[in-house]
Amino acid sequence: MGTRSLNPRLAKIHRTYSVEEVSRLYGVHKNTVRAWIKAGLGVIDERRPVLVRGQALAEFLEKKRNRNKQPCGAGEIYCLRCRVPREPVGGVVGYRLITPTNGNLIGRCPVCGTGLFRRVSTARMTEVLGSLRIQETEAGEHIAKSPIPSGICDFKAGA
Repeated sequence: MGTRSLNPRLAKIHRTYSVEEVSRLYGVHKNTVRAWIKAGLGVIDERRPVLVRGQALAEFLEKKRNRNKQPCGAGEIYCLRCRVPREPVGGVVGYRLITPTNGNLIGRCPVCGTGLFRRVSTARMTEVLGSLRIQETEAGEHIAKSPIPSGICDFKAGA
């Protein structure tokens, strides 16, 4: 079973929680909360019952959530199989318009060969692409018909 991201904002920052209350609040086992305490979640003191400040709980879960994030830079698309941002094969991507203001960049991972997809706004297209080139998509759609800033596509409309 995959891990899920817990919402740190569920914890009220001016409240104290027991281990049982934290486990009910987030739907995890009490032993999971005890493991969080061993991993660095601060408790009020060493007495029983073990109490955790809501502020400390929210900060701990926020750090836990952000620890594994890998934001994509310009010219990179996140590969779900490799779990790292990668530049697509040949530096070439397709673009499929989803709504009038955004669409998907489509490429292929150079390591594992799976498809890469990145949702991008047409307004941010130039900063997201970096050194990537846009070509015609597999479906035969001409990218030049979509509202992409000029100078990004490497082919002429109607070609």
